[in-house]
Amino acid sequence: MDSSSPSPSSAPSGSRAASNATQRWSILRRALLARSSSARALGGISSDHQIKDGTNNISRKASRGFNLIECHSLPISQLLKSLGNSLNENDFECQKDVYVCYKLPCRGSSKLDLVCRKEDSLELNDIEASNKYNIDTTGLVCCWPSEEVLAYYCINHSDVFRSKKVLELGSGYGLAGLVIAASTNADEVVISDGNPQVAEYIQKNISINAETFGETKVKSLILHWDKEQASEMLNTFDIIVASDCTFFKQFHKGLARTVKSLLKHSATSQAIFLSPKRGDSLDKFLGIIKENGLSCELIENYDPTVWNLHKKLVAGEDRTWPNYDKEHCYPLLVESNVICCRFLRLRIC
Repeated sequence: MDSSSPSPSSAPSGSRAASNATQRWSILRRALLARSSSARALGGISSDHQIKDGTNNISRKASRGFNLIECHSLPISQLLKSLGNSLNENDFECQKDVYVCYKLPCRGSSKLDLVCRKEDSLELNDIEASNKYNIDTTGLVCCWPSEEVLAYYCINHSDVFRSKKVLELGSGYGLAGLVIAASTNADEVVISDGNPQVAEYIQKNISINAETFGETKVKSLILHWDKEQASEMLNTFDIIVASDCTFFKQFHKGLARTVKSLLKHSATSQAIFLSPKRGDSLDKFLGIIKENGLSCELIENYDPTVWNLHKKLVAGEDRTWPNYDKEHCYPLLVESNVICCRFLRLRIC
């Protein structure tokens, strides 16, 4: 998951950018209060006015990302036609959903068919669910750039996952987890998110692509980092992956505890995180990781293709992502003149 960045002419510094990103989600939560007349009365001014004031300074994500995996959107009706009788139209919210076909850059030219929300279809009941389950709605917005990079990395390091039990945390629509299941010969892949609405989409996508996974067992899971995990899951995963899961600081401790409790106690087990800097959010998460007895290796340039794309975007040689901001869009920490990796390999000490 990633956030939108301001246009180059008004790009804020790290701390201000992080503040704007947090404000963006605060505005969404405030929008929920607009449904309550009592809340409006207590506020003294119109919620619509507050929201308008807040959004004037916030831009929206306007790119698919690094475009590492070829994909194109098609009508849901075309997906239903290709699936025959295995699913029907009632399984989808056709006014909200879009069908995206991914062609994976790996041997055999595998493809994945994902159903996800249209980017402009977030509704107030989504925010209500967010408040009810104490979980953000980012997974319903889109497939974020860091998720795409994670999926691409997993394809290029498929041997790491061979015969392993893998868990993806904060999966959103589950692109990375589905890619692992389709292209790496993993033994089992569990694709999880704390938002029940998102988990429903994950399960749909698993069902749609079932024939792509071969012998790999694949399942969805509602997994909230702030809750105790089932005893049968403790210390059972060889590899845990996640992308852009360090944005909300209130979940840092729960995320670190979840990784430590679910990762297998083995010299070869590891958690692979991809996350942009986002102000000080990632640095704070690294501190929490150390407090929980996890060590991490920071790698700066983990993939030449991704790195070269990043350099071209920063230099302005590639203008396909006009509001590109290195602290928010690229899963690598660039702070002052010192480059520290934003790609994390976490191991239990």
